Amino acid sequence: MHKREISTAIVDIGIVPIVRAESSASAIRAVEAIINGGIRAAEITMTTPGALQALEKLADELGERIVLGAGTVLDPETARACILAGAQFIVTPTLRPATIEVARRYSRVVIPGALTPTEVLTAWEAGADMVKVFPCDNVGGPKYIKALKAPLPQVEMIPTGGVNLETAGAFLKAGACAVAVGSELVDSASVRAGRFDVIEERARKFREAIAKARAEMAAG
Repeated sequence: MHKREISTAIVDIGIVPIVRAESSASAIRAVEAIINGGIRAAEITMTTPGALQALEKLADELGERIVLGAGTVLDPETARACILAGAQFIVTPTLRPATIEVARRYSRVVIPGALTPTEVLTAWEAGADMVKVFPCDNVGGPKYIKALKAPLPQVEMIPTGGVNLETAGAFLKAGACAVAVGSELVDSASVRAGRFDVIEERARKFREAIAKARAEMAAG
């Protein structure tokens, strides 16, 4: 899948589930549950033990069935390792131009973290394909995205933090191109208990919430 196709797919899907787990095996099972719930994207954080192995296995086995990314990428060296393992997009919690450059060099989508208007614009001008607005819930949630989009309409924003079934649609209506969801979808208790059916059902509900919000937006 080419870079532009990856960006388009993320926007079309509208949601990026964030997978944090205690092992690569658990991360893989969580991603499989997400797919079964109808969401074709997932981000595996580098705080997951064996995250690179999980990326490799999922990339080999699922291929075009999923848009697969790596999250909590803190430096360019880790970004390169994730890309070589099969990550199609790179997500960072902070703004590091060197990490953006590595992703661009390998023609991968890069989504750096930023919060203030200055950080968001700096990330965009450094070559970000989208900007992860994080932690969004601490600064106003959907209202903050709407405020940011007013002077920065050209920037594609993915709010992270505070996104749940009740707020996902509001974030999209505020101008987000997609949302990122962590423990509200993939919670540690369900993963530890092996209740991947719970994660699958949550994925289904989030997919429905995204579809409903977009239908309402299209209807005006």
